[in-house]
Amino acid sequence: MPGKSLSEYTTLRIGGPARELIEAASSEEAVEVLRGAQGPTLVLGGGSNVVIGDAGFDGTVVVLRGGGVEEAGDGLVRVQAGHVWDEFVAWTVAHGCSGVECLSGIPGSAGATPIQNVGAYGQEVANTIEAVRVWDREADEIRDWTPAECAFAYRHSVFKHSDRYLVLSVDFRLERAETSQPIAYAELAKRLEVEVGDRAPLGLVRDAVLELRRGKGMVLDEHDHDTWSAGSFFTNPIIGAHVYHELADKAGGEPPHWKTADGKVKVSAAWLIGAAGFEKGYRRGNVGLSTKHTLALTNRGGATAAELLALATAVADKVEADFGVRLHPEPVTVNADF
Repeated sequence: MPGKSLSEYTTLRIGGPARELIEAASSEEAVEVLRGAQGPTLVLGGGSNVVIGDAGFDGTVVVLRGGGVEEAGDGLVRVQAGHVWDEFVAWTVAHGCSGVECLSGIPGSAGATPIQNVGAYGQEVANTIEAVRVWDREADEIRDWTPAECAFAYRHSVFKHSDRYLVLSVDFRLERAETSQPIAYAELAKRLEVEVGDRAPLGLVRDAVLELRRGKGMVLDEHDHDTWSAGSFFTNPIIGAHVYHELADKAGGEPPHWKTADGKVKVSAAWLIGAAGFEKGYRRGNVGLSTKHTLALTNRGGATAAELLALATAVADKVEADFGVRLHPEPVTVNADF
């Protein structure tokens, strides 16, 4: 199948060719391209949360570019879907808008954040999203969706695993303040030398988050293969209390965990991976775990999607065999099976 390699458009640097690839300079242009496309279509933004198979995509791939940020008053800020996410976070910090500062350094586009309900260091975009402007391809209509309609959940929304909807822009309700939202993550609070629940200057919080992420290979750097990844490959499993007690018995102690609002328990996937015998830097051929963080599966150079997913399967199988808990991938797979 002729076409440009999609590995050039993903942070994993993995993916076969596209039959046709079009770079759209705006959300409006992307809509027009998709309206006229024949056969299967795929929309890519920053390519940071996707694994594309080695066979590529036998259809039209639209790469969404372009951006822009608008203030509508009263803390309401609209960002175009093609805007680079971290550039938007930097804008909010520079303009004294508090609410997404802990999401600094996350790769990808702003339009991808509601799809995944992106979160880190105690913040999720669902905490501050006011509305998501969406094109419904089946109804051929554009309208603003409320957070309730988006059905946000842990690393999930109604948009994930569905090509019916195209996110055009996102409205955030942010607080006008020079300080952050209350720090909810102990590791970040320690780095800032504050207590959990305290606030800190926006710029200091952004710098601290970027420093923490760099230490884990989670800030893109083309020279650092630890960043040739899709970020955290597995979500932290959420399990019932009885399952957690069984897990703790098998582990011989309590793994890192957090209680959820509905009485369940979220367990550290990174800890499970390490406890199952996969250390930082573990390698199989051209793929391996990051040397800085066990939760990132990385392309060490010349890797294929098949190699990456074989490693992911081996990790998930071993964790399940040892602890009775199945890990699930965070990235979306395209023409690839996990």
